[in-house]
Amino acid sequence: MNPRIWLMAARPRTLPAAIAPVLVGSAAAWWEANEFRWGAFVAALVGSIFIQIGTNLANDYSDAKRGADTADRLGPVRVTSSGLVAPRRVLYTTWLAFGVATVAGIYLATVAGWVIILVGVASIAAGVLYTGGPRPYGYAGMGELFVFVFFGLVAVNGSYYVQLERLDWLPFWLSISVGLLSTAILVVNNVRDIDTDRRADKRTLAVRLGRERTRLLYEVCVGGAFVVLAVGVVAADGPLAALLGLLAAPLAIKPLRAVLERTDGPALNGALAGTGALLAAFSVLVALGLLIAA
Repeated sequence: MNPRIWLMAARPRTLPAAIAPVLVGSAAAWWEANEFRWGAFVAALVGSIFIQIGTNLANDYSDAKRGADTADRLGPVRVTSSGLVAPRRVLYTTWLAFGVATVAGIYLATVAGWVIILVGVASIAAGVLYTGGPRPYGYAGMGELFVFVFFGLVAVNGSYYVQLERLDWLPFWLSISVGLLSTAILVVNNVRDIDTDRRADKRTLAVRLGRERTRLLYEVCVGGAFVVLAVGVVAADGPLAALLGLLAAPLAIKPLRAVLERTDGPALNGALAGTGALLAAFSVLVALGLLIAA
């Protein structure tokens, strides 16, 4: 099988949502304690990436099975619905990805306790049930909420926890910012697919809100991430160097303009990539600030 097809299926543009929270949560722990568990960091990163890949593959498989990915969709080619990969192979690879994440989670449990197993099981279940199962929550307008919770609150605070085995206010505030930008990635995806999702009876939040209010939601997610960063650093008595994340703000201009003004696939695909780049830059700058201040 052509590796480029599997790379397409993994949807690399979404992977900043998996990497960003681990960087931020781990850097916050380093700043707090000036010590670091490298093994826990690598395992958390591997686990987060493969949960994201597994979720993407599960989404590819389930949407094709339900007939949601039609030929007129504006997003990148989906490997199952297009016939590039047999559905059974996509399903097997989905569980392989989740298997890798499970191994990483077992290691983390030996480091930081059994609670990590519960977090991992909940994260994998959320990935599978997004578009799978009898009542997929992604079809009921709940996708953005689950992304905010799992790729923001859970992933940032979980990455902090496996380092220090406790929770604190600074990573909590940072998790809100990361969660909002991660949510913005899904908002772009759903506003792009709003017409085809409506025809397929996929009742995403964008379908329920309509295009204009979904555009407003995107503005709130992006702008709110920067506001919460500033408020959170002050409220948690964190290092001002973490405000380096504010320097990522100019990267929001181009995707914001595309989401607010365009409806065509190429422009919104670019906005999706741009939002992922914004999240990556924001997280790297916040993490760098925390390391500088440590």
